[in-house]
Amino acid sequence: MNFVDYYKILGVDKKATEKEIKKAFRKLARKYHPDLNPDDKEAEKKFKEINEANEVLSHPENRKKYDKYGKDWMHGEEFEKARQQACQRQHQGQQGFSESEFSDFFEAMFGGASGSSRQYSTQYKGKNLHADLEIDIREIYETHKKVVSLNGKKIRLTIPAGIENGQVIKIKGKGEPGVNGGPNGDLLIKFVVINNTSFKRDKENLYSTVNLDLYTALLGGEITVETFDGKMKLKIKPETANETKVKLKGKGFPMYKKEGHFGDLIITYQISIPSNLSPKEKELFKELQKLR
Repeated sequence: MNFVDYYKILGVDKKATEKEIKKAFRKLARKYHPDLNPDDKEAEKKFKEINEANEVLSHPENRKKYDKYGKDWMHGEEFEKARQQACQRQHQGQQGFSESEFSDFFEAMFGGASGSSRQYSTQYKGKNLHADLEIDIREIYETHKKVVSLNGKKIRLTIPAGIENGQVIKIKGKGEPGVNGGPNGDLLIKFVVINNTSFKRDKENLYSTVNLDLYTALLGGEITVETFDGKMKLKIKPETANETKVKLKGKGFPMYKKEGHFGDLIITYQISIPSNLSPKEKELFKELQKLR
């Protein structure tokens, strides 16, 4: 019979810690578990190999014996002891996996393992589900509840104000059912925020461009601007330069999970040059040019 490389089966290094071995086993056992792969003979075979490798490497004494003799296991004193223990268990009628559950190598070296059957009843968390949810930017200006349909199920969500595009929130227990009574997986929802407004968003700050006519820019005055939650009037200082920026504190977007806190709205003035000038206007501009 051939030597079985349990480290290779679990995909771990020979110097792997107990924690690393346990993590590798759980990941593979979850992937190949018979309950999740019904009627899949290859998965069932792989699951048995994984269980066998874990039975050896997760038990310090078994691992010590395995590491000590390795490919020369048949020449080790422990081999004979293992065979004797196996015979004793058979005579005593101890219960374990049937002969087919373990390889000949395992049976010969370790004499079976009555505790191995526990792996079939190990509880596993169900798979997580992933979903994308498109949402308009106006909807996330305030915290609100929303009902979404996923795989025929209706799920009620509370969507916090200020959620980011691409942000993922986790809804516990709304994934696939667990195995052997294990907990359900989670639902991970990725938000795709659709912004069809004139405002550009950077986290909690908003940015917009406002056209300013030449005369108001030169002489000053008052204009009405759009903010995300309505209109407001702004005073324009005389001789306002092109691309002047003004900050309206608290007129930006809500801060995520900070109720009542908002970012700022930064406005950039874009001065419009008048076109289709009348003869009189051209004459007046020439006069101004001479004065300058």
